[in-house]
Amino acid sequence: MKWSKEGNSFYKVSSGAIVRVDLPDNRETVLVSGEMLIPFGHGRPLVVRDFSFSADGKKVLIYTNAKRVWRYDTRGDYWVLDRGSRQLTQIGRGRPASSLLFAKFSPDGSKVAYCSEHNVYVEDLATGVARCLTSTDGTPKLINGTFDWAYEEELECRDGFRWSPDGQRIAYWQIDANKIKDYLMLNTTDSTYPFVVKVEYPVAGETPSPYRIGVVDVATGANRWMEIPGDPRQTYLPRMEWVAGSTELILQQLNRKQNESKLLLADVATGKTTEIYDEKDSAYIECKGAWQDGVIAGWDWISGGREFLWVTEKDGWRHIYRVSRDGHKEVLVTRGAYDVIRVNLIDERGGYVYFMASPMNATQKYLYRTRLDGKGVSERITPANEPGTHEYDLSPDARFALHTYSNANMEERQEMVSLPGGVALARGTDGTAGGRVVSGRKVEFFTIRTRDGVKMDGWMVKPLHFDSTKKYPVVFYVYGEPAAQTVLDEYGVASNPLYVGDMAADGYIYLSVDNRGTPGPKGRAWRKAIYRQIGRINIRDQAMAAKEILKWPFVDSSRVAVWGWSGGGSSTLNLLFQYPEIYKTGISVAAVGNQLSYDNLYQERYMGLPQENAEDFVAGSPITYAKNLRGHLLYIHGTGDDNVHYQNAERLLNALIAANKVFQFMAYPNRSHGIFEGDGTRQHLATLYTDFLQRNCPGGGR
Repeated sequence: MKWSKEGNSFYKVSSGAIVRVDLPDNRETVLVSGEMLIPFGHGRPLVVRDFSFSADGKKVLIYTNAKRVWRYDTRGDYWVLDRGSRQLTQIGRGRPASSLLFAKFSPDGSKVAYCSEHNVYVEDLATGVARCLTSTDGTPKLINGTFDWAYEEELECRDGFRWSPDGQRIAYWQIDANKIKDYLMLNTTDSTYPFVVKVEYPVAGETPSPYRIGVVDVATGANRWMEIPGDPRQTYLPRMEWVAGSTELILQQLNRKQNESKLLLADVATGKTTEIYDEKDSAYIECKGAWQDGVIAGWDWISGGREFLWVTEKDGWRHIYRVSRDGHKEVLVTRGAYDVIRVNLIDERGGYVYFMASPMNATQKYLYRTRLDGKGVSERITPANEPGTHEYDLSPDARFALHTYSNANMEERQEMVSLPGGVALARGTDGTAGGRVVSGRKVEFFTIRTRDGVKMDGWMVKPLHFDSTKKYPVVFYVYGEPAAQTVLDEYGVASNPLYVGDMAADGYIYLSVDNRGTPGPKGRAWRKAIYRQIGRINIRDQAMAAKEILKWPFVDSSRVAVWGWSGGGSSTLNLLFQYPEIYKTGISVAAVGNQLSYDNLYQERYMGLPQENAEDFVAGSPITYAKNLRGHLLYIHGTGDDNVHYQNAERLLNALIAANKVFQFMAYPNRSHGIFEGDGTRQHLATLYTDFLQRNCPGGGR
């Protein structure tokens, strides 16, 4: 769904066509029919994966035939449809199939720029002539216009080039991964002879890929590199955008430890840069992806480019500030002891900024707005009688929004609403849907205070036909690291995708608690307590919460299981190894067994540099405590995992073997971190999980 510039309609794909939906009556008009999307000589229309309009609306850029690049389907084919002549033209016709990334119209709609095979190209739509703007020097290790594995995975950086507002230049990243060591994955399933798959992967302690920012003149091909201070092998550059106008760029630079952020202005004519804003934190600084749903592109300029909005935690809460272009003046826009969860919309004409927050309950999410001048009081827009989790996709003028609402015991409801009242519009193709209250099992929320004085949120699903005089097994679902929060008041939060059947019907108590360090809106101190403490403070919080839960009269302390995936798999191992007196059964999927083997961007952000405090990495790693295993362990890993490498599994296996520990292990051949590729994979994984749990932690009251 894409909003029109006016905000009184939106565009979407419907039955293979691109339609405009006018508000408030949800009236549909077909703009691009399926017939118009049939290329010459083809028998069927293009399958539209994404689309965008030129500024004048006369052309449509179609993305199709998408292929996955690590996590997302960002590589594919692009076609341009001229709506007037109905001519459909493929962009990059001479390039390999599905090799184009992030294609976008020039501001005047006369050209399309894109990346392909690590270079940036521009194609003139009138002549069909395409030119490489990066001297064809791009290679898998010298990357123009996109990013290496670490930037993509840990900084959400993917689209790495930007048209200037006047369309005369393109600014782009160049990432040099030539000195990054390759992790070698062995593919043993796709050919008779195994072959090696290389991934440039800097583990903790290894220096990052150096970067450069180039600005190329589209007409002449002349390129100028920006003169960015600091060592590009000891810093990161996660953000780069054009300043309002076409003569300057604004850049964000993080130091290696990611606890200092500098904002720089770069003059594209000379390459000279000027520092305008500097922020430090005793732990780490999150960049925009953390508070904009992973969206890095775009800079929030206001006042005609004289100011921008910025989000920091420097007063102990995540708040919005308006900052002057030279960085000399800033005004706090949001005020109070609460966190801004996400910035939804800046309505400069109306004088408001819209954002998500939940001051009273960290498991929920609501829409608020406040005056852009910082003089107003935050106003809740979400109706007070709808407790739970809300999402809003606002129109540019803040008159309408696609509103999504659910809670743990109510299915998701989606409707188009008018703002600020939140009144549902007339029902049509995008009218109210869902919202059924679920009968049967009920998710209950609770708080628990540990003996350390830590108050933690949790949810629980009790067995069907619960009998308080009996004792039931408990299964903890855990993540526990800064990348995810498990205790959320939203539909599906308490589901277990790996359990075959109904856990409640089979007599299990299923629950989860969020420890310090998880990214709940509870303030900086809560989130950053985990700094240099992953594998220790989060594990102790979980274990101390479990001790309190085991005091409940209906919990069977002899049947306690825990499971998790990725960071949750690591937490599962640590809980099973560090607190074997509590946890009797554990199922760990795709876990980091040794923090020194995980990537530098993530691990160094939250743990520091191994060269300075390697003891913290060792003290938080499951492999350190493997010798303590007493319970039942099922350990699962994909051999083709490019994120948490299979090496983690084999090194942990060696530690368990050396300690003469009996456990169960399952390797999924050539599966990635998500363990979903291949026929029957998820069914087999679920069957394995369920069988192990039922045998070692049987359900039912006793």
